[in-house]
This record gives sequence, structure tokens and C-alpha cells, in this order.
Amino acid sequence: MSEAAHAFVHRSLASARFTDVDLAASTFDDVSLRAAAFTDVSLTDATFRNVSFRNATIDDSDVVGMKIDGVLVSDLMLACRRSHEA
Repeated sequence: MSEAAHAFVHRSLASARFTDVDLAASTFDDVSLRAAAFTDVSLTDATFRNVSFRNATIDDSDVVGMKIDGVLVSDLMLACRRSHEA
């Protein structure tokens, strides 16, 4: 961790608001983002492991290249649309 980096360990940042903040290359371990909202956020090249997306919603988002368990989301969405058209 660089000298300028900050570590938040066993802290509550509940209801915090982050505006125009650079969290590039940050690491989040054992973090709750329950009921959090993300708007105009770049998750380019982000990796999620052992993450619960239960009841999560993704709307109006660019999912080009996004994979879930190695499967392109765009392929999943295309297959879903085709099955609804049949």
C-alpha cells in the first residue's frame, strides 16, 4: 500500500456519499454494499469473486465484454430474447 493510501478496517461508512472519487485499483474485502446505488460508475476491468448479486438490478448499462462464469452476458441476453420470440 502506498504511503498516500488509506486503510479503513472495521469501520462503518454507512450512508456515506462518494462524488467524483477515484477508487481505481482499490480492494474491497468483506464489505457490505447492501442497498447501495451506483450511477455513472466505471467498473471496466473489475473482477468480482464470491459476490452476492441477489436481487441486484442492472439497468441502462454497457455490458460489452462482461462475463458471468465465463459466459458473455450479451450472449445470454440474445438467447433470452430469442427464447421469448419463439
